[in-house]
Amino acid sequence: MKKINTLIILLFLSLSGFAADDKAPAIAEQAAPGLGLTQSELLIVIMLVFMLVLLFVSVTLLNAFKVLYNERQNPTPYAVPEKEVVLDYDVWLKTKKKQRSLWEKVLSLKPIEQEKDLEIEHAYDGIKELNNPVPTWFNVLFFGTMFFAVGYLFYYHIGGYGDLQDKEYEREMAMAQEEKAAYLEKSANTIDENSVLADNTPVTLEQGKGIFTGNCVVCHGDKGQGLIGPNLTDDFWLHGGGINNIFKTIKYGVPEKGMISWEKNLTPKQISAVANYILSLHGTNPAGAKAAQGEKYDEKDVKDSEMKSVKDSLNQANAAAK
Repeated sequence: MKKINTLIILLFLSLSGFAADDKAPAIAEQAAPGLGLTQSELLIVIMLVFMLVLLFVSVTLLNAFKVLYNERQNPTPYAVPEKEVVLDYDVWLKTKKKQRSLWEKVLSLKPIEQEKDLEIEHAYDGIKELNNPVPTWFNVLFFGTMFFAVGYLFYYHIGGYGDLQDKEYEREMAMAQEEKAAYLEKSANTIDENSVLADNTPVTLEQGKGIFTGNCVVCHGDKGQGLIGPNLTDDFWLHGGGINNIFKTIKYGVPEKGMISWEKNLTPKQISAVANYILSLHGTNPAGAKAAQGEKYDEKDVKDSEMKSVKDSLNQANAAAK
């Protein structure tokens, strides 16, 4: 064994000396563009990996040789295997523990040996009936539903801590309205002349009236009857009627006619509000209205450009009735 250890050590030293000899000329060589190593450095790395693998194999073989050498010097005596006695099934059952498992306790299972104790004293055509009790898990579930019902009754109906269906419906509808308002507020500034919709709600018209009063009455009058600018209450339009054309005219303006662009002064939501307010002035026929200008505009279907209001299929009256 000492000879084997000496041979492995000499082999390792010889490989290390070979790697050291190859390292000297690597200084004059240029580094490879891939890994940043010269050919000599790459060869040294490969040799080191090879030496590690060789060392691992050598240690493994050394341990194997030690086992063989020890077994040769001190052989293990041969032992005759003992034959196990094959037990009968009934005898084998008696050797098992009589304690019931958790699974048998939960399901109220009885061992087959106790079947005679469960038989009811009557039979039909030789068929006997067993008196099996209700399983424990079923009793726990059954009585658990009773406790849950008592707690539910106290929490919702007696104590009034929780909301019933009608109250929950009203709360959910209020939350939906808040979320809708937040969404409209967020998406209002993303509309343009192609996506704008007619909206005749009081809030929108009131907002549009304020913007119109502060910016448009100088040219169009306080009632849209027209002063320097055209009349906004009749059926004739210079640049097209309808919510889309009015929005576009306010947004980009008509510089050659003296109508400035309001794109930088008003947000898309404000332009939509004032455009809807102008639509609400149609047919009001104010006193001193300016003569018609432009071409008569006939919208194909006004409902196509109207803003659809979201309505729930079940209102509060129906909910109370149900």
